[in-house]
Amino acid sequence: MYKPKDASTSPRFCGIRTFMRLENIQTTKNVDFAVIGVPFDTAATNRTGQRHGPQHIRNFSSLLRPYNPEQDINIFEYCSGVDYGDIDVVPGNVHQTYKNIESGLEPILKEAIVPIILGGDHAISLGNLRAFAKEYGPLALVHFDSHSDTWDAYYGEKYTHGTPFRRAAEEGLLDTSRSIQIGMRGPLYGPEDMQEARDLGFEVITMSEVRKIGHQEVVNRIHQRAGGMPVFVSFDIDFVDPAYAPGTGTPEVAGPTSYEALRFVRDLHGLNIVGFDLVEVLPSYDHGELTAMMASAVAYEMITLTAMKRRQEQRQGLLQN
Repeated sequence: MYKPKDASTSPRFCGIRTFMRLENIQTTKNVDFAVIGVPFDTAATNRTGQRHGPQHIRNFSSLLRPYNPEQDINIFEYCSGVDYGDIDVVPGNVHQTYKNIESGLEPILKEAIVPIILGGDHAISLGNLRAFAKEYGPLALVHFDSHSDTWDAYYGEKYTHGTPFRRAAEEGLLDTSRSIQIGMRGPLYGPEDMQEARDLGFEVITMSEVRKIGHQEVVNRIHQRAGGMPVFVSFDIDFVDPAYAPGTGTPEVAGPTSYEALRFVRDLHGLNIVGFDLVEVLPSYDHGELTAMMASAVAYEMITLTAMKRRQEQRQGLLQN
């Protein structure tokens, strides 16, 4: 069983910075989840520096503790996890980076381990989805973001952080009829920017609609859309209002609060989630480490969902026996 160091015997400022002070070990034996960094940012189109995001999140995550009171679960009573380290990216070469992501995730996915992937810019999601689709077939996507990331091209380039989900749909990695995007907002070049995502088959709930229909209705739609499918969750930190997460490349005002954002992640419980990514954390704009605080909390809730899924499986196994 791999679990964090005990802060009552080892101070939080001691040791190598891993996520939540987990063991830094590349193993697939007796592991339920693995935290993995993908420090790539040369497909970003505005501010850059997201390559430093994984370590920035790890640095702050030393404050996390094993018991999640909101979900009433001690994570490590039900699952084991490691910080697997980083995938070796190739700065400036998104295509070779995609190959490295696929090969890096393959042994983890073969063992049904749930990866918690820390980016990096949002372009990495295409590499992630290629790896997952090889193992699971087309996936349902639950996507929290202020942008749909379904442009056809940006500056004439087909592979940027604004295009991964169009490419994923074109490559058949996603079942868009079972996929949903939440939180879109901000100025666009035209109405077609939002319509193109819907034309690809995604259900799109803008932030203004979130406010109109309310949290529970959004959660209901997520479960109706993605339920019964293998689900990949992609969380762009700019989904959160920049008052709570300023350290990102393309911030948009009028987003959810930190509490509201975490509620959405917590309420994904019950879906068949096979992997997560958390992207676009940019440390140089992160005043007071607000974004690192937010991102580490999101990743923690993602890990908690894995523990809750394992608890449910264990209880079902006991009932069957």
